[in-house]
Amino acid sequence: MNIGVCYAEAERQLWLRLEVPDESTIQEAIELSGVLKQYPQIDLTTQKVGVFGKLVKLEAPIKEGDRIEIYRKITADPQQVQRRRVDA
Repeated sequence: MNIGVCYAEAERQLWLRLEVPDESTIQEAIELSGVLKQYPQIDLTTQKVGVFGKLVKLEAPIKEGDRIEIYRKITADPQQVQRRRVDA
């Protein structure tokens, strides 16, 4: 089945399309994509993942056409960022 795996950093984005076996899980698809080798800082034990913007568990099955997204850790409080913009 065809799926996509996405990961973005501030300066670089990655979107891989790949073929995975039917009945694959989110974690298996991420591992098959090779993204963990390209970005060794990704830690699936602490970072969240989703499909089309909805959080999912690593054990969840994937479907044809899914876009798996690996989310970065938040480095700034979104409310503080907005306050800085308003104050500027």
